Amino acid sequence: MEITDAEFDAANRRGAAKRAAFPVASAVRYDRRIGRVVISLASGLQIAFIPRDVQGLEGARPADLIDAEISPSGLGIRFPKLDADLYIPALLEGFLGSKSWMASQMGKVGGRASTDAKTAAARKNGKLGGRPKKVTEPASS
Repeated sequence: MEITDAEFDAANRRGAAKRAAFPVASAVRYDRRIGRVVISLASGLQIAFIPRDVQGLEGARPADLIDAEISPSGLGIRFPKLDADLYIPALLEGFLGSKSWMASQMGKVGGRASTDAKTAAARKNGKLGGRPKKVTEPASS
């Protein structure tokens, strides 16, 4: 697939607009002491986050995070050992993953919530014998 000069120029304009709207990364490192990825931006702002909170980094070990690279545009961070990329504008907008991944993470938080109503419902269900046992069908040959 060939890219026309017009498409190339349009892409460059979009990139320039993003760089004007968002500060670019000037440094990235994994801080073992605090267990966070730290991204320093040209504006002086630093972003630090726990890798398990970010899609693509959730199972990363410290050794997987130490060789992170800044993209040529300065708007992305690449983790070569994980084949994972982060987009800085999305981080600044508060998204650490795709919409479906973020929804699943929020669902996990909601499931851990403990309220008086949830406790009462669990006790009532327990008095009824709890959850029914799963019936497994015998494997057919």
